[in-house]
Amino acid sequence: MALALEAASRTHQGLVRRRNEDSHSQGQWLFVVADGLGGHVAGDIASSTVTGVMEAFDRPVQVTDLANFMGRAINEAGEALRRKIRDDPKLAGMGTTLVALLWSGDEAVVANVGDSRAYLIRRHDSRDNAMLQISEDHTYGHLVANAGTVPNLGEKLARFLDGRNDGRSPDLTPLQLHPGDRVLLCSDGLSSYVPHEQIRAALASNESPRKVADQLVAMAVDQGGHDNVTVIVIEVTER
Repeated sequence: MALALEAASRTHQGLVRRRNEDSHSQGQWLFVVADGLGGHVAGDIASSTVTGVMEAFDRPVQVTDLANFMGRAINEAGEALRRKIRDDPKLAGMGTTLVALLWSGDEAVVANVGDSRAYLIRRHDSRDNAMLQISEDHTYGHLVANAGTVPNLGEKLARFLDGRNDGRSPDLTPLQLHPGDRVLLCSDGLSSYVPHEQIRAALASNESPRKVADQLVAMAVDQGGHDNVTVIVIEVTER
């Protein structure tokens, strides 16, 4: 069975932030959301650098090479951050989260580092249209909670892309694709402010990816627009 992907992306500065530090790339094969770290120097430069480099990797690859190809793209993005910091020391400390999907045939690989998220909803065989988070938040609170203790570490990021090679590499998760699947890539400007059930209901609807993306961003703004918000809604169809 030949598959095709239909996607729509939206971004909004929000109602509080002075600039949009999110960046995204919607290609044919590769989809990327990067959220520059608020409060850090040049978060917008970090996120746009990463997405700009990864755009060059929007090309078909063999299914067996998906993970390696995604890893190469992210490594080159990290190298680009290092070069920018080396050339302009005032940028030292900049960083960004990343969530991305690369597909080929009926398979994909999802990469994430930080707290931008990837969600999956399988509308073709799920009676309740359950929504699964297929990324893991790399916050200290989440990681330590998984280890069995919950100190007051909140949402501080334990891992993100900042041009260093010290264990900050992304998770790579394989994903089998089926007609009717929808994957959402989003910055935490959506997931931190819009209730899970509202996100699920929008993804489960019969609206087009474009309308769903519009709805999700509108929900985040309606919640107060406290952060930049970026979404990419990806729908798997039969070709």
